[in-house]
Amino acid sequence: MTQTTRPTPSEIRAYRAANPKMRERDIAAQLGISEAALVAAECGLTAVRIDGDANRFLDRAAELGEVMALTRNESAVHEKIGVFENIKPGKNSSIVLGENIDLRIFPGAWAHGFAVTKTDGDTVRCSLQFFDKQGTAVHKVHLRSASNLDAYQHIVEAFRLEDQSQEFVPQAAVESISDGENAALDVGALRDQWSRMTDTHQFHGLLRKLKLGRRQALQSIGEDFAWKLQPEAVEEMMRESAKVELPIMCFVGNHGTIQIHSGPLANIQAMGPWLNIMDPTFHLHLRRDHLAEIWAVRKPTADGHVTSLEALDAKGEMVIQFFGKRKEGFAERPEWRSIMENLARLDITAAA
Repeated sequence: MTQTTRPTPSEIRAYRAANPKMRERDIAAQLGISEAALVAAECGLTAVRIDGDANRFLDRAAELGEVMALTRNESAVHEKIGVFENIKPGKNSSIVLGENIDLRIFPGAWAHGFAVTKTDGDTVRCSLQFFDKQGTAVHKVHLRSASNLDAYQHIVEAFRLEDQSQEFVPQAAVESISDGENAALDVGALRDQWSRMTDTHQFHGLLRKLKLGRRQALQSIGEDFAWKLQPEAVEEMMRESAKVELPIMCFVGNHGTIQIHSGPLANIQAMGPWLNIMDPTFHLHLRRDHLAEIWAVRKPTADGHVTSLEALDAKGEMVIQFFGKRKEGFAERPEWRSIMENLARLDITAAA
């Protein structure tokens, strides 16, 4: 939407007031604005512009005590309740390795921050919300009853910006190269380098070196390394893992933050298109209807191959990824491998 047609802050607030039950992300989509623009319209009322620097936030995050950390993309929302601890800041990537809050943060993607206060009757809800240059959310931190409200207020005051404008003008997004624009694929080179991996983290470097998208690599590598699964595979994997209380790892991310859950699943609820986990310290909300391809992927490591479940959207972008929980130096749990290898495969021949 152009500057001339973008709704004014007062128009944004009026639409929001007229639709009190509509989710913020949906309001922003209806108005053709970013979520950051929706929040900015409340500056001076229920929102305060703050410094959006990721590492500056991480330097103070532990002071908040117990919080709910939220990372999402278009199709999955990942919520973890815990404290920020064991924080290792870095220029290009920062790590939070807490018992419950486990994050990989890419500071270059963080650009704008807001402190938001919402009042619902006698309940006051406070949060810190961070967005990229286009106004897309990269991470949110919601206070809970056990949080340190004084620390929150001190952080907001210290991070408060002089500019408290209600206008938010997004920077133009840089178009990424789609899978369809990849260079010609050398399957031999792909299989050779894939087979020689000794750590799953080498996979991203492999894709960059060969100038491949993830989907193209999965479609081309061969069924000894990757095979397609039926649409119900994610829920089936969750329920089978829950039956034996198998600890797994669940990754949801965007270009600014990846958030990880490690542990067993218990309370699995399917509601319409949503598949939900509602456990004490872990909540997941997954749009199953957004999952265009579901893959079982086998990657070699120094400890033997490990198996992941990877769900992609229609653009070929990662929505959610699962591994069996394991420690470096140990082989993949046989229970996880058995679950993954027994999930119903998609008959590509029949589908064709």
